[in-house]
Amino acid sequence: MNHQYSNHLINETSPYLIQHAHNPVNWYAWGKPALEKAKQENKVILISIGYSACHWCHVMERESFENEDTAALMNEHFINIKIDREERPDIDHVYMDAVQAMTGSGGWPLNVFLTPDAKPFYGGTYFPPVKAFNRASWTEVLSGVVTAWKDRRTEMEAQAEHLTEHISKAGNFTLPVKRLLAADFENEFGFEKCETMFKAIMQSADKEWGGFGRAPKFPQTFSIQFLLQYYHYTSDEAALQQALLSIDKMLDGGIYDHIAGGLARYSTDNEWLAPHFEKMLYDNALFIMILCDAFQITKLAKYKLAINKTIGFIKNEMLHPEGGFYAALDADSEGEEGKFYVWEKKEIDKILGVDAALFCDFFDVSENGNWEGKNILRILKPVTDFAQQRQLDKAGLLQVMDECLQKLGVERKKRTRPGLDDKIILGWNALMLKAIAKAAVVLQDDNFRRIALANIDFLLKNFTVTGSSVQMMHTWKNGQAKYPAFLDDYAYLADACISMYELTFDENYIEKARELCEYTVASFSDDETIFFYYTNKGQDDIIVRKKEVYDGATPSGNGVMAFNLSRLAIIFDRKNWRNRSDNLLLAISAAALKYPASFGMWAGLLMGKMWGFTEIAVVGGGAAHLAATISSGTYIPAKIIMASTSAQNKYPMLRDKPAHDPAYIYICKDYMCCAPAKNLEEFLMGIKKE
Repeated sequence: MNHQYSNHLINETSPYLIQHAHNPVNWYAWGKPALEKAKQENKVILISIGYSACHWCHVMERESFENEDTAALMNEHFINIKIDREERPDIDHVYMDAVQAMTGSGGWPLNVFLTPDAKPFYGGTYFPPVKAFNRASWTEVLSGVVTAWKDRRTEMEAQAEHLTEHISKAGNFTLPVKRLLAADFENEFGFEKCETMFKAIMQSADKEWGGFGRAPKFPQTFSIQFLLQYYHYTSDEAALQQALLSIDKMLDGGIYDHIAGGLARYSTDNEWLAPHFEKMLYDNALFIMILCDAFQITKLAKYKLAINKTIGFIKNEMLHPEGGFYAALDADSEGEEGKFYVWEKKEIDKILGVDAALFCDFFDVSENGNWEGKNILRILKPVTDFAQQRQLDKAGLLQVMDECLQKLGVERKKRTRPGLDDKIILGWNALMLKAIAKAAVVLQDDNFRRIALANIDFLLKNFTVTGSSVQMMHTWKNGQAKYPAFLDDYAYLADACISMYELTFDENYIEKARELCEYTVASFSDDETIFFYYTNKGQDDIIVRKKEVYDGATPSGNGVMAFNLSRLAIIFDRKNWRNRSDNLLLAISAAALKYPASFGMWAGLLMGKMWGFTEIAVVGGGAAHLAATISSGTYIPAKIIMASTSAQNKYPMLRDKPAHDPAYIYICKDYMCCAPAKNLEEFLMGIKKE
């Protein structure tokens, strides 16, 4: 049967949308042409939301969207809109809330049916081509919606109104919050609140395999970061051990690519063996950050190696020639999930020869395989224990294993590679920028410094709106920037600019952070609740302006903004920003205390507030070098560091601090300044006394 169709996606920049450009479905991108057509023809809108690295999105495309008969049914009765959730997270947030309200769960692909004015009345996630898994078939769903809209339209419209009202209220913290005076902060919070959050996180901790909760297991880097910070403040060994156990088990597991580096999205089992194989830019950024913290605390070489290998993966596989970072690598190749990454034992035997037996023993490789008849490389026994049991030199063992991995890497490059999502997302780039800037500081690595400098130049050049110094766009590809930036984009970029200042001590970066925060306050604020909307006040193509406050796969934009305002309030002496940050924290405190794993950014800020931000000003000869040495060698999670070669009054932290040669180190905390340290040894002694 030959059906007529008109697909509108071929000129889009999203790889996910372009993947659907040859479906027999009359797909539109989200925008005025589709939305106005729905109103003109009085048709139900079907939106299908996914992303290029989503395995089940590809499955549903093959099964249903490439089927001409199914497509004909969609084309006849619906205005069909395909959305990349990474390009339009604002739309995804709204309609994901609707589906979760209707079904109790959500995920991708996300398929939602809307009234002609874009209000949701029915939806779900993956639907099979024939009834299976206790799920109706996709054609049954389509036919059911057609019938319901025809026979019970008034009921469907009433449901849509109810859902839209629910979405506008749910999680939006619509009640005005109490204004808190900074002087009263400790009356509202106490050190016991941090202990409460610590105990809540430890209750869900897997003491054997690391991580938190049961499968599917996500990295939960926010919880790990909280534990490392809690250890710093309290010296509680249980916090440190659980954090390091979690990092170690991920580094040893199949979720980490032992050949090329890089962390997959999540593990489908408790042991971190079988990942959902896609690699996302943001996951690796967040992972690099906690690896830096772990290295600073422990000085263990394995964490330095992991930082280098993970950034090496980003440089080799996810770096645009001009300095931006690509979004993701697909889970699938040749239509099969994980095919690029798994091995048969006979392959390894042939490639490695005499070293194969030792390699297979070390990386859990067998004839029968450890996953669906194939092998995912993983380490089950610590290298020290493995070497001792076999009476091998540890360094020699590691060298042989590294040589074997390199040989496998050469062979793996001959395989069909997973698809690359080569769009560049501002917020995700800012997360990776912060991670690499942090690694450059911690490891004092000039190569990482160059990558960071190239990236921030790329972002400011390509994402800044023409004619503005601070207004930004969200995505970029092939010279084209699209969609107004969201709260997360601005919050993460301001945060990254602060990190770039700590790397370079170039004042332009701290000024850019201030500009970004000023624009965010002006354009995203909800004055009634003091939280920030996810979308700019000028954006008018969504039915609800939401406020996202919890950490998902990426940190809460509201939480990052609260952190930004706290630090910049000190740097620029902006009491209104400090008060707003305190009030944001107060408003979220009940939820953060109860569910700290979902409010990791807020939990870290609360600890910083309780123990006090450490303000470090280095003034005089060699100030930048000395400040860099401090940041490299000392783990201080809540610190603000500034450096200047001469006395100056531009920034309050540097004001009235005489310049010496060599430079002095001035430490202030809790509105009190200590006597200046004349060298690094005096500084470290002063820090230990706190």
